[in-house]
Amino acid sequence: MKFQTIIDNSCEEKVLIYAKQRTKQIEDIESYISNIETELLGYDENRDTVKLFVTEIYCFIVEENKIYALTDSGKFRINQRLYEIEELVSADFVKINQSCLCNIRKISKFGASLGGSLTVILKNGYKDYVSRRQVKRVKERIGLK
Repeated sequence: MKFQTIIDNSCEEKVLIYAKQRTKQIEDIESYISNIETELLGYDENRDTVKLFVTEIYCFIVEENKIYALTDSGKFRINQRLYEIEELVSADFVKINQSCLCNIRKISKFGASLGGSLTVILKNGYKDYVSRRQVKRVKERIGLK
């Protein structure tokens, strides 16, 4: 695949892809580009407003009926429902259970227990289980099936 960048201050920024067919690489590029511009407002423990870029978020979790985004900078409260966030963040996130929406680009590895359950381990060390209902979907999203 060839790559070309043209710097021109008079033009609107855009990405064009010429391809013979749609591939996983093209889908990854589209997903990455669409998430660069996506921002959410979060609130830290002091209730200060923080701008969060979706590409920096490891996962969204539900704790005590509140939604939090986990990043390298910490844990931020989000004033949206999990299903609303799921619609907003597109292809880079997958719901692994009822209370966690995980960034597939931030997954470090998977762990399996003796009981057969699957655990996701993120690059920041956060661990959560994959529910039985979501195992097939998670495997498809990361390319295992």
